[in-house]
Amino acid sequence: MTEREKTVRWRDPAEGQAVMPTMSGIDYLRKMQTGEVPGPPIASHINMELAEVNEGQVSFHCQPDESHYNPIGMVHGGLVCTLLDSALGCATHTTLPAGVGYTSIEIKVNYLRPVTSDSGPLVCTGRVTKPGRRVAFAEGEVVDNKGKVVATATGSLLVFPLDK
Repeated sequence: MTEREKTVRWRDPAEGQAVMPTMSGIDYLRKMQTGEVPGPPIASHINMELAEVNEGQVSFHCQPDESHYNPIGMVHGGLVCTLLDSALGCATHTTLPAGVGYTSIEIKVNYLRPVTSDSGPLVCTGRVTKPGRRVAFAEGEVVDNKGKVVATATGSLLVFPLDK
């Protein structure tokens, strides 16, 4: 057996959580994109980075590797679902004022093609389809390095006040 090793580094997420209630969602995500506030630790685990931030839309890039494989030698669907959940949530966050947060209520993922380490970089884009004061709705897709859609998702997100 040939063993491999991967080191994961991340910044303390409490730094970002402390300032999040004071900023609009789009401002917070733009500061995350530039590194002024830390990204979520999960992004380090799955090689995901915030690439674009616009009102109601975000994109992430992700480079899968064999540490993300399931037993049949494909990237685990959980990685793709995590990308989509992140994109739908962050797209929603761009529409929220300071002091307001979100969490996923429901996500439905359609897996269309297999993903391997050779499929990357993946681009995952999320868009808000209906913003809301209590519930927002979003959709997204993951595209491989050949421009093929490998998965799509729709989801709903609970919108709520953040503790300051």
